[in-house]
Amino acid sequence: MPAVFLKDRSLLFVSGAEAQSFLQNLITTDISALGADEARPGALLTPQGKILFDFMIWQDGDGYMIETDAGQRDSLLKRLTMYKLRAVVTLAPSTEEGVTVCWGEDAEGSQGVRGSQGVRDSRFAKAGITLIRQPGKHGDGKEALYDALRISHGIVTSGSDFALQDAFPHDVLMDFNGGLSFRKGCYVGQEVVSRMQHRGTARRRVVTVSAATDLPGTGTEITAAGKPVGTLGSVEGGNGLAIVRIDRAGAAMAAGTPLLAGETPVSLVLPAWSGLVFPASADEASA
Repeated sequence: MPAVFLKDRSLLFVSGAEAQSFLQNLITTDISALGADEARPGALLTPQGKILFDFMIWQDGDGYMIETDAGQRDSLLKRLTMYKLRAVVTLAPSTEEGVTVCWGEDAEGSQGVRGSQGVRDSRFAKAGITLIRQPGKHGDGKEALYDALRISHGIVTSGSDFALQDAFPHDVLMDFNGGLSFRKGCYVGQEVVSRMQHRGTARRRVVTVSAATDLPGTGTEITAAGKPVGTLGSVEGGNGLAIVRIDRAGAAMAAGTPLLAGETPVSLVLPAWSGLVFPASADEASA
């Protein structure tokens, strides 16, 4: 069972009598539906519906643990504090630093590594993988193992795969991975993402990218007939992730037009767990 310590992850603890209602009215995740041992993705959006902060969230005793990139934690804490007003809520950084992830056959039925508490990542569960997230350092596996797993299953992370304040939740498949609710009521940016959902206007989507040789670096443009389709994110050898315009990519594939990352021919595949397919025409994309 690989156990990989992600040193660049940090934790916030949200507690208090009104913790659930406070978060429920702010973030994209329906935390009232969280399972006892389940971690779901989530985001705090701008009023325009773009991702301002992204994170994982799970129940921890009478409160909620939020796991985010270490570079985001203090800014996220400050933003949540701005929304607190008179709510009976306590916001505090966790004393634990970093997060350990483990997966594989031995993770089935596991509560974590070394017998301590862990939670199941719902994003990987959608892809048929049991992956446990656990605060603190409990392993020394290479981080590249985790990145390779993410890439193979189309699971993105901010910074490597998309820029904050530049992506909508639909772009990163939050409408399929349990991180975006359309039923729980209002939250910041909810009107915009609901409009995208009901009008079917989401065109940018996560894909897995493969090539016969090593892919060029993160940030390389993907093109079809010289026209931009998307941009490479995380890369491990000949495999990577990208967020692309699936209408443009689908039309190119239907016409037999090569897709290139820089000068490298590539193939694009939508994650099977999303159920999405590439539209072959503009009419199909808007259907």
